[in-house]
Amino acid sequence: MPVVAIPGSKSITARALFLAAAADGVTTLVRPLRSDDTEGFAEGLVRLGYRVGRTPDAWQVDGRPAGPALPEADVYCRDGATTARFLPTLAATGRGTYRFDASPQMRRRPLLPLTRALRDLGVDLRHEEAEGHHPLTVRAAGVEGGEVVLDAGQSSQYLTALLLLGPLTRKGLRIRVTDLVSVPYVEITMAMMRAFGVEVEREGDVFVVRPGGYRATVYSIEPDASTASYFFAAAAVTPGAEVTVPGLGAGALQGDLGFVDVLRRMGADVTVGADATTVRGTGALHGLTVNMRDISDTMPTLAAIAPFADGPVRIEDVANTRVKECDRLEACAENLRRLGVEVATGPDWIEIRPGVRAPGGAEIKSYGDHRVVMAFAVAGLRVPGISFDDPGCVRKTFPGFHEVFGELRAGLRG
Repeated sequence: MPVVAIPGSKSITARALFLAAAADGVTTLVRPLRSDDTEGFAEGLVRLGYRVGRTPDAWQVDGRPAGPALPEADVYCRDGATTARFLPTLAATGRGTYRFDASPQMRRRPLLPLTRALRDLGVDLRHEEAEGHHPLTVRAAGVEGGEVVLDAGQSSQYLTALLLLGPLTRKGLRIRVTDLVSVPYVEITMAMMRAFGVEVEREGDVFVVRPGGYRATVYSIEPDASTASYFFAAAAVTPGAEVTVPGLGAGALQGDLGFVDVLRRMGADVTVGADATTVRGTGALHGLTVNMRDISDTMPTLAAIAPFADGPVRIEDVANTRVKECDRLEACAENLRRLGVEVATGPDWIEIRPGVRAPGGAEIKSYGDHRVVMAFAVAGLRVPGISFDDPGCVRKTFPGFHEVFGELRAGLRG
């Protein structure tokens, strides 16, 4: 029975870095994810004047409740959406001029709902080229706070950024949300804020955060549930195979662990224990229709294993996947067609229709998206001849993915 050690959660590591930087005192983060995204976030904090000490197993951050230590900084956010959205928000709490830029891929991803909300709160923020996109400059003088309306229908990260900001404002924040996707990620944010000494009040579509700041702490990062989905899916498509991921159990913060419920509906055996989850392949995968609005990062994983189901697999309410690292709906559709699978897509859905003939090998077009590569690596367990045009893009969240997945493949064959 392969036991797979999954690296720390990207989402939790990014939030923990923000909270640690904003807290009063020195915070220790235990087992943070070390990847291009999180290293970029940590480097961004250093560029802003925060001290970040990094060892293989823990990072220490000296918090500064008053904001960045430096009066000027130029921060490159790489490909990281959390870096690109959270760090300008953190910088607004200080006093100085801070410029942010990002990779061409991240420059294409939207920021406008967040930057519009920050401007409504009085933040002097300017997009240098395309409105609503990087690069941007923040001329910070602290944030007064107050009431703001936010559309978080494209990304819950907009709401998370404002929630994290709330305790650092002079008056606190009252955020009215008109639309919201990926609710479990917001629940992660609120649980982590609680661990740093702040409670968020929710009244329907309104989130209320009081001023007062954060307390430093020791915080352990749980394994990444989105990354675990590839390994759970590997078990589900391999008859008799069993995969256990320790550190992800009934008390996990991440909603993406809900992907195993989708696998259960398809016919896999799933056991969620107190501190581990196990998936076993039964030799049968059933077609289904599933709403993945709240676990949309696992949509490519399901799309990649859908050809091995006994009926159509329809994934709905995932329009936000079109504004991720790439248009993931079309990326999955294109790659499935390359394998010889019939696919249809709509504005917020994809339907995969398994055929009589087995899928055939092909080069997978990655679109520079780590999740596309990792998802179709799972399809490679059943389809000989799959290769990737850019296998190295997994460094964004899991630099050692191919080695670890290769070990799992060997274990499943054994």
